[in-house]
This record gives sequence, C-alpha cells and structure tokens, in this order.
Amino acid sequence: MANQLFLNLPVQDLKRSVDFFSSLGFTFNQDFTDENATCMVVNENAYVMLLVQDYFKTFTRKDVADNTGSAEAIIAYSVDSREAVDEAVRTALANGGSVSEDPHDYGFMYNHSFQDPDGHLWEVFWMDPAGAPAEATAGGESAGQQS
Repeated sequence: MANQLFLNLPVQDLKRSVDFFSSLGFTFNQDFTDENATCMVVNENAYVMLLVQDYFKTFTRKDVADNTGSAEAIIAYSVDSREAVDEAVRTALANGGSVSEDPHDYGFMYNHSFQDPDGHLWEVFWMDPAGAPAEATAGGESAGQQS
C-alpha cells in the first residue's frame, strides 16, 4: 500500500499557479520549489507537484495534454462542509479559475467543480460523516455516479 501520493501537473506559469492555489488555502513546501517546480501540500501524505510545462516534458515521452479542449483527469478533494465547497469554488473563480460543472447535491454528498488557470479539472466535495444511505449505493452503483 502506498504511503504518500504525489500528483504531477504541468503548468504554463508557475507563479500564477502558486498565487491561484494559495488563494484556495494551499501551502507549498519550499524545500521542493525552484523556478521549474513547486510542491503543493494537500495534507501530510498527499502533494501536487506543479511543474513548468517544459520541465514536465522531461519526465515523459508522451505529448502533454492540451487541457483547453480535453480532460486528462479530475482531481477531487474534500472539505468540511457544503458551505466550504461553495466558498472554494467562489474563490477559485475570483482568482482566475473557470466553471467546470454545475454543483451536484446527493443529500449525503455535495460537490462542485472548477478549472484552474491551466485547465486542470478540480472537484471540491463534502460528504456526510455518517456515510451514504444504503439506497444510494444499492445495485453496486457508486455514490457519485450520475444517471
């Protein structure tokens, strides 16, 4: 089982990305920060490495996705309340992000999403600590699966 998670994302403008995610309350580990990259701390075991696109390219032989027209992944993180979900999205939009999807309210779970300035898709969600009601997961469907 993995002990830590590092997600690597290409960015066009490192300072713009740091400013954007700082506005959302994220912090950065300066020990892993230079002109090519920074380490955004999600929690003590999860990090997002924001890598300038040319530097990102040195880690892969594949083409780097153009996030303006295609999706590579949806990165989701939880917050403590429904209000915090909406506040995170408002903050993202006010600081250079754009709308991704409309909010979804499943009763026991609420989520909303945005795109960061580089077009990466982010979903912010709150889930009731009591968990999903039995009928929400009946039939093997995932709680967040839409019909």
